[in-house]
Amino acid sequence: MDNQFELFEYARKRQKQKKRLYTHFIFFLIGSVFFIIINKVLNVGDQFDWFVWAILAWLFLLCVHFVNVFITHKFMGKDWERKQIEKLVVKQELKLKELAKKVEKETQLKIEDNTTIESDLNQSGLQ
Repeated sequence: MDNQFELFEYARKRQKQKKRLYTHFIFFLIGSVFFIIINKVLNVGDQFDWFVWAILAWLFLLCVHFVNVFITHKFMGKDWERKQIEKLVVKQELKLKELAKKVEKETQLKIEDNTTIESDLNQSGLQ
């Protein structure tokens, strides 16, 4: 049941991403026409065709959005996240095991040192 909920949430998030991209595209088209009208028909800044640069900048942002939704998502999607988490968990477990061994070794050394000191005291009769 939990797996179904996770799949549903994943599908819902992907649907939202795609919807935002399509909305971005529609705003890009409307905005581009608006820029052309402002520059050419209303003669705002008519010394040069600035609408071309504005549309190109917006097109670049739209392309970045597209890459993020359709291309990067495949490489860094849910499976990628899960694998990265598993790798990090394994790394952390190894570090914890190494630390536990180190603590055990240091504890063993302290016990051996205490035993040596006690036996030296016993031999010297200072106890």
